[in-house]
Amino acid sequence: MTTPQRLLPILWPSFLAAVLAEGGFFSLVDPHSMGTAHDTLALSPLAIYSLGFFFFWTACALASGLTSYLLTTPTADRGD
Repeated sequence: MTTPQRLLPILWPSFLAAVLAEGGFFSLVDPHSMGTAHDTLALSPLAIYSLGFFFFWTACALASGLTSYLLTTPTADRGD
């Protein structure tokens, strides 16, 4: 398998999961109510939404990658 064929089954589901995670998280948490982190970093709500999305996407991609790694069987490499 080439690299895109290995990455697409990991990145696409993790993207969809990140969309759902961000929608759920930010429907409960307002970026303006995040307190000192917002005041210290001086980020706009759009920047907080973007950083949150990429955080969720990375976390979901790591979970999908771990699942993909654990699903590869050693017997496939031996030719049984």
